[in-house]
Amino acid sequence: MTVQEQVRKFIVENFYVADPSALGDETSLISGGWVDSTGMLEVISYLESQFAIRIADTEMLPENLDSIARIARFVARKRG
Repeated sequence: MTVQEQVRKFIVENFYVADPSALGDETSLISGGWVDSTGMLEVISYLESQFAIRIADTEMLPENLDSIARIARFVARKRG
């Protein structure tokens, strides 16, 4: 399973996603209403435990975490 697939599965299973097909890889998780600020902390915790990475406060930006595709790219960079 790819990082993207794992992240999608986590979001669909842990947040209210009535129609998973409506959640595109580049869709904003925040403005789309799927993940709120508290939920983003859950996503960060999941990423750190699942992929053995550490996410600094300065990295908690929409550029890194606001869509499934951005998260996958960010995790790939963190894992080197």
